[in-house]
Order: sequence, then structure tokens, then C-alpha cells
Amino acid sequence: MFKRMQKTLKRDWQYWLFLILPLMYMLVFNFYPMAGLQIAFRKFTAKGGIWNSAWVGLKWFEKFFESYQFGKVISNTLILSAYNLLVTSIIPIIFALIFNCVEKPRLKKTVQTIVTLPHFISTVVLVGILMQIFNSRVGLYGIIYEAITGEYPKDIFAQAGNFRHLYVWSGVWQNFGWSAIIYIAALAGVDTSLHEAAQIDGATRLQRVRYIDFQHIKPTIIILAIMNVGKIMTVGFEKVFLLQNDLNISVSELISTYTYQVGLVESNYSYATAIGFFNSVINLVMVLTMNWVARRVSETSLW
Repeated sequence: MFKRMQKTLKRDWQYWLFLILPLMYMLVFNFYPMAGLQIAFRKFTAKGGIWNSAWVGLKWFEKFFESYQFGKVISNTLILSAYNLLVTSIIPIIFALIFNCVEKPRLKKTVQTIVTLPHFISTVVLVGILMQIFNSRVGLYGIIYEAITGEYPKDIFAQAGNFRHLYVWSGVWQNFGWSAIIYIAALAGVDTSLHEAAQIDGATRLQRVRYIDFQHIKPTIIILAIMNVGKIMTVGFEKVFLLQNDLNISVSELISTYTYQVGLVESNYSYATAIGFFNSVINLVMVLTMNWVARRVSETSLW
């Protein structure tokens, strides 16, 4: 076996050489930082560092579980993640199925370009656009509302109930075109003879979409669903933080923003690491569970 490996390395050394940089990247930025997880079980100080700070066991985990913030940040994170996951998973699939029905190549290229472009807008710019459009005084929303009713509307950003809708639907507008690319690529592999045979048998366009196109991308949907469920406790920090204010914090305080607060603002690095570690464990459990369910109910799974 060793001789065979040596022969393979000698024959394909150029390919293995290409792997050096990715492997170094993974070692430096993915595996080596794992040693820092131990500060979740220590009382970290700059003097003691990662290895010599006092060991406190599960103190920081207990503090988080007993904190009055625990229930709030967990429920806020789960509700927003589930809402976001449901909407951002369904809409790209529907769009891809409709897009695949379009027969004019030039129209398809134009539409795909238009719906994909917002993906390249940065989060800061996107939030700035939202604040400009939905400003109750000088924004497009405020101007139209005043022109119709003769008075200024309520501030959308000051109402906690609007936070989740702003976060999710702005993300849909920004990313549904980009997210649909993988489904469009999968649909491109559908055998046209299946559609021709279905047409001969009298199948309608909707029936062909349901029984041919959708069934073809079903494995892709399941795989992406498993991977997305693994991020259900990790809602994007940037947009939440930028949309957050004192009036909507009751629903916008998530695990990511709470970790930032205790870690960087309050400089309690051990506590923040413990929260992040707990978050990662929950995500891992969710991936394993979803993969087990997918394997039970279908023939598709990650492993």
C-alpha cells in the first residue's frame, strides 16, 4: 500500500502540489483556532493567555443557561431562522421552475441578470437602501403615504413587529436569483425526451413541472435543506446588527448579537466563546438529525 501511494505521489505530484495552499489554509484558519475553544472552560485573561488562564469548567455555560437573556435570544434566533429558511428556500425553487418554462433565450438571460445583480450589493449598502426607501419622512414610502393620506406614517424601523419581515424579505430580494442558479443548473440536465413523451400522453405544462422538473431537482432540494438547517442557529450578524435599535431589540437580540455584546463590548471572551461553542453544537445536532430524517424518508442524504 505504501509503495502504491509513493508511486501515485510521484506520478501526480503536480496535483498534490496544488493542494498545499488549501491544506495550509485549513490548518491555519480552521483547525489551529480550535485550540482557542478551551477558553470557554477557563477564565480568560490576557496575562494567562489561552493555555494558562484559570480553569473554571462549565461556569460560563451555566451562566448562559441561567441568564434572563437565554430564553429570549434562543427563541428570537429560532423564529427568525425558521422564517428565513422557509421563505428563502421555497421562493428560489418556484422561480427556477417558472424560469425553466421560459423558451426565449434572450429573455431568460435578461431576467437572470436582473435578479442576480442584487446579490452583489453589500449588506451595509442594502440596509442603507432600506432606510432610504422606508424612511417615514423623506423616503419613498413616507412621501407616497403622505401624498395619499395627508399625514406622515409610523416609523417602520421603530416597530418591533416589522424587524423580521424587513430582514427576511430584503434577503429574498437580494439573494433569490443567486440561490436559484443551482436549481436552474439542475433543471438544465432534465432529459427533453421525458417532456416530449409526457406531451404525447397529454400532460399539461403544470403536470410536467410537477412530475418531471420538480422530481429531478428534489435531491438537490434535500441536500441544500440539510445544509441550511445546520445554520439555523447562525443568523447573519451584519444585517441584524445594522437593523437593530432600542425599539426593536426585544425581537432582534439574537445569539450572534448577544455574543458580540458580551465578547467585544463587555470584553468577556470566555463567556462569548462558551455561547459560540453551544451554538455550534446545536447546529451540529440539527445537521445530524436532518440528515437522519432525510435518509429515512428519501434516498438522498449527505452521508
